[in-house]
Amino acid sequence: MTLRVDVPAGKDPVTWVWRQSVPGIAPAASAFSDAVYADSTLPLREFEAARTRIAQINQCQFCLDWRTERDGERVDEGFYDEVARWRTSAALSERERLAAALAERFALDHLSMDDDEVFWKELRGAFSDPELLELTLCIGSWIAFGRLNHVFGLDTACVLPKAE
Repeated sequence: MTLRVDVPAGKDPVTWVWRQSVPGIAPAASAFSDAVYADSTLPLREFEAARTRIAQINQCQFCLDWRTERDGERVDEGFYDEVARWRTSAALSERERLAAALAERFALDHLSMDDDEVFWKELRGAFSDPELLELTLCIGSWIAFGRLNHVFGLDTACVLPKAE
């Protein structure tokens, strides 16, 4: 895919778009994205289950290649394949499975969530309200920013190497 935005000569496309392109909004969006990673209190595997499911849905190459690290800790590489199979994976905990499910439904079918009492009962039984709100704020950022990256070709302008 080609880059679909004109970037000034000598500027890194990702840095320019996220920090300089629209001075009133881009830095705020970047700060929100940074806060999701720096300030989330969600357990890493649950965070990564939701983030990875959104990356898979968005097909953002940068997001698919990304591996979140906290205090030197990373999720094992096999986990990412399990997220793609979240419905049937025995390797995911109930909360990890629900994080992936919430991410998928929020991204693809959020209107159906209003009447699904069974899903809400599962979510509310596994997560506190603050955890659900935090998880959903993270999911919203990944949907918006991953799609922005993909639509404008930024995800191929700055691709991370696959983790080993």
